[in-house]
Amino acid sequence: MNIKKNDPPRTFEVGFGHTVQMKDCAHIELEPDEQVTFVTESGTEYDVARKSWGFYATPSTNGRLAQFGLRTVIVRNRIGRYFVLLVEEGREALFDEYIAIEELEIMAWMDTAEAAEEALNK
Repeated sequence: MNIKKNDPPRTFEVGFGHTVQMKDCAHIELEPDEQVTFVTESGTEYDVARKSWGFYATPSTNGRLAQFGLRTVIVRNRIGRYFVLLVEEGREALFDEYIAIEELEIMAWMDTAEAAEEALNK
């Protein structure tokens, strides 16, 4: 693994409804079969794992993410781009505000096996 900190971080604006300054803090280069875990102040964890063929962009949506209180949802923005978002349990009201401000459309929740099966069988 190779970590290159951006000091100072590169900043740029993001958002349609309400812009914010995003900070690009580091670049992490992983070898195949290496993993990085991101941790929040509440103890929530999120893993990214490199494989020889690419990446596991998320842990299992109805397993490890759910165990750490993260709900997986697929959304579409106003120009037709799709995103996989992870919502911390207990912060759904903040997520709903964000959805409204950015005019995102929820395409499918993927945080339980039942929800994922329903979404995939539409």
